[in-house]
Amino acid sequence: MIAKIYNTKGEIVGETELPSEIFEVEFNPDLVHQIVVSQMANKRQPIAHTKNRAEVSGSGRKIWPQKHMGRARHGDIRAPIFRHGGVAHGPRKEKIYKVKIPKKMKRKALFMVLSQKARDNELILLDELKIDQPKTKLMAKIIKNLREKIENFKKGSVLIAIPKKDEKLILAARNIPKVGILEARNLNCLDLLNYKFLLMPKESIEKIKETFLKK
Repeated sequence: MIAKIYNTKGEIVGETELPSEIFEVEFNPDLVHQIVVSQMANKRQPIAHTKNRAEVSGSGRKIWPQKHMGRARHGDIRAPIFRHGGVAHGPRKEKIYKVKIPKKMKRKALFMVLSQKARDNELILLDELKIDQPKTKLMAKIIKNLREKIENFKKGSVLIAIPKKDEKLILAARNIPKVGILEARNLNCLDLLNYKFLLMPKESIEKIKETFLKK
């Protein structure tokens, strides 16, 4: 697959052939869904917590005799049926939501999403992405230039994948609405699907190959 390369002014400066093993993988929605669900589950923090009948305060004595009272049979006052009693089947913070997924499946799903981005013309490649100062207006200007020149890039959220950590770029991009930024080695299905476009310098492709195609 051939992709156009732009400069930060939005002008076409060349073309490059995308590696087929990453950008020409057939999309499998079931696999991608499985990976996204596992990622969301692994990020989940079980905060909600209720006390059961063993944990609430109160006596454990039987509240009235079993027979000859004309009332229903009960044990102690901490039973879930009573006010201030323990909660039955409530949420517990000990619950583990994590889901283990094989690395090969995660890698395959990532390639599927990247391939779909390329097929849908939602992958924007730059010859380079550099700024002199960590200024939001500099990054906003670059994105504005690209939106003005690239037809299908007029609107929509953008994920920027940089080849290596660059504090200037990170600081410049983090305050722009609907714009995210991360290192190419940290690309994942959930982040890619949360943004419409993927914007990255061509150098990031080599970083993706180095990270995800290694034996």
